[in-house]
Amino acid sequence: MSFIEFHDLTHCYNLGQKNEHRAIDGLDLSIEKGSFTAILGQNGSGKSTLAKHINGLLLPTSGICLVDGKDTRNLEELWQIRRQVGMVFQNPDNQLIAAVVEDDVAFGPENLGLEPQVIRAKVDEALKAVNMTKYKNFAPHLLSGGQKQRIAIAGALAMDTECLVLDEPTAMLDPQGRAEVLRTVRKLHEERGITIVYITHFMEEAAVADRVVLMDSGRAAADGTPREIFADVPGMKKRGLDVPLAAEVSWQLRRQGIKLPDGIITEDELVEALEAYTCQSN
Repeated sequence: MSFIEFHDLTHCYNLGQKNEHRAIDGLDLSIEKGSFTAILGQNGSGKSTLAKHINGLLLPTSGICLVDGKDTRNLEELWQIRRQVGMVFQNPDNQLIAAVVEDDVAFGPENLGLEPQVIRAKVDEALKAVNMTKYKNFAPHLLSGGQKQRIAIAGALAMDTECLVLDEPTAMLDPQGRAEVLRTVRKLHEERGITIVYITHFMEEAAVADRVVLMDSGRAAADGTPREIFADVPGMKKRGLDVPLAAEVSWQLRRQGIKLPDGIITEDELVEALEAYTCQSN
């Protein structure tokens, strides 16, 4: 069942001006409910523009974006769409507005006009889901980047979001912060069935998704499982993109005549394949 659908979606910036730029160009794409989809592509490929269409921050120049059957161009349905789709952006400091963590998480439910006891329950549940309960009375500026992103995710969860769209959420984080955010996102997907749309330039993060969509010049240039996408190492390099380190190493070893299986994308798989190859060679 499709949760997000793009039908011939086009988005132009500066429409009709000399510097008009077509960021999305006739895109047809659907994303299944409960899936984990990673979106890859070079800068300027249309990834972030695509993300902003999913909760109506941008509206189509032409074509249609549907979220759970609702048209983002219908202003009467836009508020419900934004309840269903939570956005997490690259810079965590641009998303937190309150002086206390729990107040920030409560901001969305308060704007929905919910009863105080309902808000309290939603905030507590959301903070627990991202493992940030003990920081509920902290000032956000005292938190690490990874913790701030988890608070931003909690704010979306408190709105009963069914889908999280994360636009390069770990780009400004250190390795520990990146691991915290990715671990949280995977947990929400696996345990709650939340639909995940994850835009990243870290290929190891994309490797944990169910599906990878490769954007190029505003279109879906490739679409498949991580193993299918990252198996084409020359194709990825031609597009100016990396692949997970394990995929790169196994590809280079196969070029040198070492018989390793296709589809290796994790370090554990690479180690296992090399051990098997060594045993066979001996």
